[in-house]
Amino acid sequence: MDRSNGGRADKMDSNKPKISIIVPVYNVGSYLEKCLDSISAQTYSNIEIILVDDASTDQGGSICDAYAARDKRMQVVHFPVNRGLSAARNEGIGRATGEYISFIDSDDYVKPNLLEKLYDNLMECKADISICGIEGFGKSNTPAGTYSAAETVCCLARRTPFLWNVWGKLYSAEDVKRHPFDERALCCEDLLFFYQMLKDAETVRYFPDTLYHYLYRPGSLINSGVDEKRCTVLSVLDHICADASVHFPEAVPGLKLLAMDTVVRLAMQAVEGGTKGADLSAYLKRFRENIRHHFSWKSLALCRDKKTRFSILVLYVSRTAFHGIAAVYKYIKKGSGKTPGME
Repeated sequence: MDRSNGGRADKMDSNKPKISIIVPVYNVGSYLEKCLDSISAQTYSNIEIILVDDASTDQGGSICDAYAARDKRMQVVHFPVNRGLSAARNEGIGRATGEYISFIDSDDYVKPNLLEKLYDNLMECKADISICGIEGFGKSNTPAGTYSAAETVCCLARRTPFLWNVWGKLYSAEDVKRHPFDERALCCEDLLFFYQMLKDAETVRYFPDTLYHYLYRPGSLINSGVDEKRCTVLSVLDHICADASVHFPEAVPGLKLLAMDTVVRLAMQAVEGGTKGADLSAYLKRFRENIRHHFSWKSLALCRDKKTRFSILVLYVSRTAFHGIAAVYKYIKKGSGKTPGME
């Protein structure tokens, strides 16, 4: 492939606005070339690609430099020390000169018509945010269409897969720059960012075409054991629930269920992940307090999964009882050959 200028400069449609693509890069060298190839092949030509190397210790930084040398649409920023995903994205946001912004993670890849379809979908009804389907991130039963911000938050509360991420979307750059990522949120920063974006949005346009491929990596943060990074999701959900009570009150019962569901998943991971002694006891105490903070029968009634409802109630009543039941469940799964972790 000719990457001297992305192979598309002569065909650049100056009538369409520039889209800035922000790609944070950290220790994903074995996946990076496939990602960058898929971005270079976009049928929407008026793009800039901002690669932010977050002090990678593998070959990722040099791969970025090599691609940027062949494609003038790419620019590379190298952090001298690791600053985290949110800081890397914020750096890209600050450098973006496009009218629109899209985020792509460096271990994922996209279809060639991702940006073209996202832009056309946005323009079809002059929506504020355009969203496509995601391959590899769970199924969504949400039909294609135009949704209000409140309706979208309600979908968010139902753990709709395509909303739990920052990628696979197209945003107004002006709106993004008003809502940078909170660098204190070390887990589920995507969720907080998207919620803040919805507060300024009037309409969201969704179409189910799976144009973004999410790569499941066992070593990624979302698939790691419980630690303080993972637990920042508690603060994220506390903030969203409190804020939604003012701006999206109709979504609050679902958001509280989302918070409780997330807490019991963390609690199960703490038990199954081998956290021991005082550390496990402290985590379970913290999780029980959080469950009690968000608990409501109205929220629990929205839960369709019997196992989740039971887990919420047990943890609400007693962390000791939850620990015992979770330990038995871990033993049963181990005996059956299932991989530990929440299903």
